[in-house]
Amino acid sequence: MVRFIDIHPVDPQPRALEQTKKLLDEGGLIAYPTDSGYALGAKLGNAEALDRIKAIRRLDDKHHFTLVCRDFAQLGQVVHVDNAVFRAIKSATPGAYTFILPATKEVPRRLLQAKKKTVGVRIPDNKVALAIVEALGEPLLSSTLILPDEVEAMTEAWLIADALDGRIDAVIETGEEQIPQPTTVVDFTEGYPEVMRIGAGDPTPFE
Repeated sequence: MVRFIDIHPVDPQPRALEQTKKLLDEGGLIAYPTDSGYALGAKLGNAEALDRIKAIRRLDDKHHFTLVCRDFAQLGQVVHVDNAVFRAIKSATPGAYTFILPATKEVPRRLLQAKKKTVGVRIPDNKVALAIVEALGEPLLSSTLILPDEVEAMTEAWLIADALDGRIDAVIETGEEQIPQPTTVVDFTEGYPEVMRIGAGDPTPFE
């Protein structure tokens, strides 16, 4: 049975965050809110949870996974960011953007885009998501919760629990309405921005 963890959307409670951290530390897979709908989240080195995410979403090895970071200090642990790229993305974060960048050695190879050795990173504009990552103390492996044959992220905690009973361990419930809007994806692999997908984030600064 899927567990519900209630977290206040504006002032996340330390006790609820500690419960979430404990579950993740023990190998759990959660559904949690972001600024673009719900996502699936697990610890970076959790290979079993990664397989569960792939099975839930029916993902192949070409899929770009995302690492959700609390701030640029965390982001710098998992991707290489030079000064020019830092300046370009600083004004857009936190926000509804995913940036594709060369990964550091801290990122498990199974998460990388095979040929380019890149990974997606983001700093979402959502207090609960940021609080979870801060409590965890490391970037969170994440994938937007879009079920097979659907085009939008799931937004209702009870529907997620019903659809994924036995496949995830917990749903984070905030009581806030979630809006299923995809992030804008910007690829910095070659050192300059290339907008790969236009979503909720304004693409203008990167065009």
